[in-house]
Amino acid sequence: MKILLLCWRDSTHPQGGGSERYLERVGEYLARQGHEVVYRTAGHTDAPRRSHRNGVRYSRSGGKFTVYPRAWVGIVLGRMGIGTLGDIDVVVDTQNGIPFFARLVSDAPTVLLTHHCHREQWPVAGAFLSRVGWFLESRVAPRVYRGAPYVTVSESSRGELVELGVAAEDIEIIGNGVDPVPEDVPQLRRAEGTSYLVTLSRLVPHKQLEHAIDVVAALRDRELVLDVIGSGWWDDQLREHARRRGVEDRVVFHGQVTEDYKHALLARASVHLMPSRKEGWGLAVMEAAQHGVPTIGYRSAGGLRDSIVDGETGLLVDTPAELTVCTTRLLDAPELTARLGAAARTRAQGFSWELTGGRFAALLSRLAA
Repeated sequence: MKILLLCWRDSTHPQGGGSERYLERVGEYLARQGHEVVYRTAGHTDAPRRSHRNGVRYSRSGGKFTVYPRAWVGIVLGRMGIGTLGDIDVVVDTQNGIPFFARLVSDAPTVLLTHHCHREQWPVAGAFLSRVGWFLESRVAPRVYRGAPYVTVSESSRGELVELGVAAEDIEIIGNGVDPVPEDVPQLRRAEGTSYLVTLSRLVPHKQLEHAIDVVAALRDRELVLDVIGSGWWDDQLREHARRRGVEDRVVFHGQVTEDYKHALLARASVHLMPSRKEGWGLAVMEAAQHGVPTIGYRSAGGLRDSIVDGETGLLVDTPAELTVCTTRLLDAPELTARLGAAARTRAQGFSWELTGGRFAALLSRLAA
């Protein structure tokens, strides 16, 4: 099969995240099975217009908004035998807020991949764009894709799609995998008497990392360090928040780091905090779990209700105050933290990109046939 993957970003993009990694890992699995895979996405200064990585051909064109019409033009030209998007057997259209609406221009069967709905995230785009975006996501997309197969990553996200009018029988849950821990992970020094918290996230407003900083401020009588792993356009605001709360010396912003150093920071932590407003699943939950580190996150975030088994592999809370209370609870009860972490590690062993890719390949094969 020749498979076209559509996504507004890839993982090399400065704002790429877990949903992009999901699609890339699926694409890499499909390429290993002998399929031709084209990943169409936006261009950016850190990557060439055309490239190959792990068997997947990347085609980059357009920016934040123009990536969509340029993809439409590429698909139409491909149907005319022009360009790289011709002879497509099946399309995976990723809805990160709004989809590409590829079903309107492609003659190939199309799957809509949706990690979660974005109602809570649209306001950051501004009053006008948020209204337009939510209208396209909640009203237009379900009509354009009525009867088409949907893929999502958690039962919580499936429920959100059903609320928008998507037929439950059209939705298949294909969960995230997780990358294996690198073979050589350095062991970082722990300062005597100091406890370490960690967050692994893009630095954007809806991740609400201010709440994790507030935990450190509330526990200022303890020797406590928060390691912030990740980058994003909200970086300056978070640094300023830490300064205003008087904990800038206890919050370490690491930015983008290598995989081995990322895992070293995770392994050093006692607790992983994920105060995100919305998640389809929460890939970082499983990455922390690989090191026996439990996660505390918000019940209202959606997918965290699926990635965290409350009271078994981590804790779900409802308010910022509870986030502080439960962090204190785990720091004061190392035996409880160890029990949650051990269960989280065991659970993480059941997830792999091979399983994810295999289920996706079966779905696409059925459609292409």
